[in-house]
Amino acid sequence: MVIKNNKPELMAPAGDWTMLRAAVSNGADAVYFGLDKLNMRAKAANFTVEELPEIISFCKEHNVKTYLALNTIVFEEELTELEEIIIAAKNNGVDRIICSDLAVADLCQKHDFPFCISTQSSISNSLAADVYKRMGAVRIVLARECSLKEIKKIRTKTNLEIEAFIHGAMCIAVSGRCFMSHHLFGKSANRGECVQPCRREYEVNDPSIDKTLIIGEDYVMSPQDLCTIEFIDQLIESGIDSFKIEGRKRAPEYVAKVVSVYRQAIDLYFSQRDGVPDNLLTDEKKKELLTELGKVYNRGFSSGFYFDVPSSEEYAGVNGSKATTRKVYVGKVLNYFQEPQVAHILLESGKIQVEDELLIMGETTGVIEIILEKMIVNDKYESSAKRGDEITLKIPTLVRKNDKVYLIEYLK
Repeated sequence: MVIKNNKPELMAPAGDWTMLRAAVSNGADAVYFGLDKLNMRAKAANFTVEELPEIISFCKEHNVKTYLALNTIVFEEELTELEEIIIAAKNNGVDRIICSDLAVADLCQKHDFPFCISTQSSISNSLAADVYKRMGAVRIVLARECSLKEIKKIRTKTNLEIEAFIHGAMCIAVSGRCFMSHHLFGKSANRGECVQPCRREYEVNDPSIDKTLIIGEDYVMSPQDLCTIEFIDQLIESGIDSFKIEGRKRAPEYVAKVVSVYRQAIDLYFSQRDGVPDNLLTDEKKKELLTELGKVYNRGFSSGFYFDVPSSEEYAGVNGSKATTRKVYVGKVLNYFQEPQVAHILLESGKIQVEDELLIMGETTGVIEIILEKMIVNDKYESSAKRGDEITLKIPTLVRKNDKVYLIEYLK
């Protein structure tokens, strides 16, 4: 089988409406989301079955595919509810189901509904891929432990669509199948409830020497985040059909930034391939894009398993994010005037000034990032504004009343 160098699908996470709109407006080709049960991100906001018509209508309007995650293990008493969800998803026009439990796959077959096999199934060879193909799968999400070399071999031996992660959190367990959260807190990772105890600082007590040690410097159970922007061209050339971004529990601005960066990279690669001058995915451009990715939540970046098994140097080293920026709430939108494209904003906290970077976020608006070029403060042009001031500024994209406004602060 010849590896085809087609443009891969860019798939984004959607944990709520703000994230969904951010993903679509920043160039996602597809979104994956969960309902309030039976998906691997139970702690995300998630959607309800009743919201499916609106979700699908919005995505179809923007030519974006929809993938419903039903990828937890399923217990006996849940089978009836599972089938009801699958029927509702099909009737409402969801494009595919993502699953790992064979009961989900079997019910999808029963209802003639396309499904893909989740990374939770740890598919890491072509024979396993063919088994799922015979069961009716149209796509496999490869195990995160697969190297780029192994992916190329699998690609030449199966005509199933291949999906692989390109950015986001990695787990210390094999393809995320972990029992630590369940044993410590009664919250099962395999049911989407993981509280991530692996990411924490630990205290080790040695009674033989009456000493307590704090194990926190290396965070040896908290891997860095996967980031492939510096070798995205190699992934494209490997024949992967769909590039998946992890992060249904992260913030909307994370989705907006990561989707927009990878959208740029993929489009630049194909512009370059098609001979478009001055539109190249150079090493310098990749570094610029990497810097952009570093602005939003991350635990540091790693190439994951794509070139080798991650080393002892590829752990987070901190409890939380290494992002180079943070968002700080400053106010809300009072009104938007479409004809002059002007927003009226009340500052409720802090202060802002010309040349600041702002985020405007809302369930219907999604995420909009702007540079404040000029503003009117209390009816006259000013270079700065403070809490209590009402400002107006030109924003070419529609924002809405009560959208939240944030200042992007750069961290040292």
